[in-house]
Amino acid sequence: MTAEEQLMSAEEREQVEYMWNLIPEEDRQGMDQSDVLFVLDAMDDYLEEQGLLEMDERTGEATYLDGDIDETEELDYVRAAVKADKRHLTDVQIQLIIDAEMQYGLEQGYYEEE
Repeated sequence: MTAEEQLMSAEEREQVEYMWNLIPEEDRQGMDQSDVLFVLDAMDDYLEEQGLLEMDERTGEATYLDGDIDETEELDYVRAAVKADKRHLTDVQIQLIIDAEMQYGLEQGYYEEE
């Protein structure tokens, strides 16, 4: 377990594990759960830059705001973050992680189906 994974809350661990299990085994080759966490963090960074996420620096609590997300722009942002961090994730793997996050959010009631 990486240091980053050790700092996760129980809810974050549950989310990452759930998402990991949604990704087909053959698509997991060359990646691990820390990559899922990295993509989630990059997605939050994108939302923060777009003014759709506010972080309370004191408590670490995140507040997600209503608004439209340009999915292509978000994907490009995450790809750039992955490349900058020198992670070896394919575009397919990145998209699978993003899709898994959406599925998790739908099942938890964070998102509504359109």
